Amino acid sequence: MKNKYIESFEKAQIESKHIPEFRAGDTLRVAVRIKEGTKERVQNYEGLCIAIRGEGTGKTFMVRKMGANNIGVERVFPLYTDSIESIEVLRRGRVRRAKLFYLRELKGKASRIKELRRK
Repeated sequence: MKNKYIESFEKAQIESKHIPEFRAGDTLRVAVRIKEGTKERVQNYEGLCIAIRGEGTGKTFMVRKMGANNIGVERVFPLYTDSIESIEVLRRGRVRRAKLFYLRELKGKASRIKELRRK
């Protein structure tokens, strides 16, 4: 059971940030604010959401993209961090499980995910 003050603080944090609805299997573009010395820039990280875990302000999601030489790069983002400028859902994927860690072993066309068709 959480302290009521912590709970109210977390609720305010969650309400202040707009986050689109997405699930595992969706292709996302995450705009991350990167600080380099005194300069600050926004870099897009585009890939497949393979897992969502946690609750409240501790909620995180994992994005996997194919880097140079077909090497998979995974990154975990806290959902309610200030370093995330925006999250954009590019494609909705049709998957049957919540965690897509099996994609780590697949290569090429085998690792594709079908697009969810809206009726």
